[in-house]
Amino acid sequence: MVALPVVLAALLEFSALAPKFAWQDLAVLSILAATHILRVLAGAWPHAGLAALAKLFVADLALYLYVVVRKLEGIGYSFIPTRAAVLIGLREWTYFLPFGIGLGAALKFIHFHPRLPSAMSLATSVLVTFLLVAIPEEMFFRGILQNLLETRFGRRIALVTAAVLFGLAHFNKSAGFNWRYVLLAAIAGVFYGRAWRARRQLLASVIGHTAVDVVWSLWFK
Repeated sequence: MVALPVVLAALLEFSALAPKFAWQDLAVLSILAATHILRVLAGAWPHAGLAALAKLFVADLALYLYVVVRKLEGIGYSFIPTRAAVLIGLREWTYFLPFGIGLGAALKFIHFHPRLPSAMSLATSVLVTFLLVAIPEEMFFRGILQNLLETRFGRRIALVTAAVLFGLAHFNKSAGFNWRYVLLAAIAGVFYGRAWRARRQLLASVIGHTAVDVVWSLWFK
């Protein structure tokens, strides 16, 4: 935990990188992703209630590396609410619904559970998803990864590549390779990427991501 920030920061700091995506970025982002996906730091917080801290550590490290050290432009890391960010996030969520519900049901990945959650349950789900899921993941995959890929490959390839990698990051959500989850997450990633790209505002994709996950966890999981 001590060595990881120092080594990765040194790799970026002493490379004098141009604004475009470089092999050093590939190395840093791969290490960060592997650290999270393989749960390398899980032992630092062995209690179930603290499991999210390993993810937040990686997210904070990514933020430090690319806002402070790399000084990457256009991340959109601001959570001052704007009407445009809310509308764009909800618009992309609406566009994804036919895929999320229609394709999810056709693949037998989701099943509708009619119920009326309490206000407390709904508020808790929104808050936890927003803070512990949507912000870290959107900051990494859209604000940093898609942002950097655009500098080298253009907007369309960056959008699709970041979405596919986002989908693959969900491969281990069950005992084996959950291809249905990967496929739906990749499709969702396209709409999250569109939301971020519209104004280069992270809040827009975070809102869309939060809405998708909350609806899934309360009524379709």
